[in-house]
Amino acid sequence: MLSNILFLSFLVLSCNATIQDFCVGDLKSPQGPAGFSCKKVADVTADDFAFSGLSKAGNTTNIIKGAVTPAFASQFPGVNGLGISSARLDLAPGGVIPMHTHPGANEVLIVTQGRIQAAFISSANAVYKKTLNKGDIMVFPQGLLHYQINAGGVPAVAFVMFSSSDPGLQILDFALFANDLPTILVAKSTFLDTAQIKKLKGVLGGTN
Repeated sequence: MLSNILFLSFLVLSCNATIQDFCVGDLKSPQGPAGFSCKKVADVTADDFAFSGLSKAGNTTNIIKGAVTPAFASQFPGVNGLGISSARLDLAPGGVIPMHTHPGANEVLIVTQGRIQAAFISSANAVYKKTLNKGDIMVFPQGLLHYQINAGGVPAVAFVMFSSSDPGLQILDFALFANDLPTILVAKSTFLDTAQIKKLKGVLGGTN
């Protein structure tokens, strides 16, 4: 009986010894699909698990009158490998986060100030749109196109959580018009007028 207890205790201790509690990202290492390499545990401090970058409003003096402040693994190494991250969204009156997608994560948005209209489009092209007030939450499934617009006359603020430490981002307007894809090819695939495409390329930094 005693030998069985000792054996079980040994197994528990052995299993606990192999558990890795966290993998704080070593930002000096290259980032791969699985994230950053782990920082040596001896070099990890409490500061690695705290982040104050979302306490200040982002700069909304830009073409979209909006700003996204990320707390991904690149900014917040404590979330590396945990399958979570967050960000702050600031929208000035008239501001918009254009149609975009996060190929690597689901998203949950909670409004903390103002009103935000948000929507996503399913793979069947169904639109799910809602105007959110302070305290309201909306979810955006992984990989689906979605947007957020300030729906009031005052600055709006929201915080978002992702199911990945690096959710990825592709903004539709930039994918179409901030590249060197020939205008004629963009026209054929979008049915837009070439003059309008060239104008958008000029605004967003595209060529050809």
